[in-house]
Amino acid sequence: MRKINYPLIVSDFDGTLVKADGTISETNKQAISKYIEAGGAFAISTGRMPSGILSRARELGLKGMMSVCQGAIIMDIETGKVISSGVIPHHTTLKICKKMEEMDLHIHAYDLWDFYCNKDDEALKFYEKAVRGKAKLVLDKPLSQFIEETGLCSYKFLAMVLPNDSQRILKELDKENFEGCCTTQSDAVLVEVINKNYSKGTAVETLANYYNVPLSKTIAIGDQRNDISMIEKAGLGVAVKNADDLLKQAADYVCEFTNEENAVAAIIEKFGFSEE
Repeated sequence: MRKINYPLIVSDFDGTLVKADGTISETNKQAISKYIEAGGAFAISTGRMPSGILSRARELGLKGMMSVCQGAIIMDIETGKVISSGVIPHHTTLKICKKMEEMDLHIHAYDLWDFYCNKDDEALKFYEKAVRGKAKLVLDKPLSQFIEETGLCSYKFLAMVLPNDSQRILKELDKENFEGCCTTQSDAVLVEVINKNYSKGTAVETLANYYNVPLSKTIAIGDQRNDISMIEKAGLGVAVKNADDLLKQAADYVCEFTNEENAVAAIIEKFGFSEE
């Protein structure tokens, strides 16, 4: 059996491991399986909520921990038990929502198992198909009123935007300096506000501690700006070929393959095993 070089690989999901059509290639599945059989630990770190990723992690035969909601939740794959979590406080949750409403954005606010949306449109249908989940629509009142009435403390906020408008919206939200939060982008059309104390970077550290692997011997793989923190935290940060330019600049290595070309399998083969 081949020896493991990096005992822990943490991979983003959308745009990195999964293809645009929502499938995970057999090449990637087999590479992950062989890596785990040889003694490696493979973990997913995603912006998705638990209900949008648990079945996909199990599809890969993964066990142990995974990171969801941009690192705000660490969850056991087999049991669905939350190991650690960090929400945005209620008053800040309310403030973020009101600002997004003022900007007339398509808003998602995330609870543990549900997400709430203020618009029933084509963008929502596209998102629901991608994550294989249904939003709870709040159309009879402002979403901020619903949040105020229910006391919701969101794990994160997401705004679906036009690609050519994302940078303006990022800057406008960033100017608000929401207490304890920061803005990021998980896709060309997805702008997010998250608790700055929880990120994919903190998740890599938590996962490395759980698997008893030094950070220097971890690999993180991603494609978007929200992956930068884990790319910088891991011993080896890898960007797939289709990655955002800022992520490529932060990465130690840029893969020659895209998510459509089995980039994760190629990275496992190149770095996951020792040459011995």
